[in-house]
Amino acid sequence: MKRYIFSAAVVAALAAGAWLVMQPDTASEAEAATPAQGEPLVAVTLPNTLSEQAQMGKRAFDATCAACHGANATGKMGFGPPLVHKIYEPSHHGDMAFQAAVQAGVRAHHWKFGNMPPQEGLTRGDVANIVTYVRELQRANGIE
Repeated sequence: MKRYIFSAAVVAALAAGAWLVMQPDTASEAEAATPAQGEPLVAVTLPNTLSEQAQMGKRAFDATCAACHGANATGKMGFGPPLVHKIYEPSHHGDMAFQAAVQAGVRAHHWKFGNMPPQEGLTRGDVANIVTYVRELQRANGIE
């Protein structure tokens, strides 16, 4: 009986070892999936068209926000988070959160990019246009 238990334990240990050896190298996959410094953090599907207000918002976004939040709000590794992301859906970060972020800045709380400083030179209307642009991008990517 002891010999049977010992044999079963050896077989189980060999099977476990074989299973571990056969597992994919997830650390390498994770490293390969990590964007390089300055690269986009998410892929974004662009809407077929933008409303007139969103087009104005895109121009303001490109001039002020894209340096950190990436082209088309995809985020930018090492700089800022993607705004086309479930975290920024309207039910979690309403439009006023964008207004407050631009006016007063934001203490880092969802991402490890550091604090966002207040943004100078944008009116409340500019920010409303930017929000319209971001919301249209979000809807095109299934974020309601």
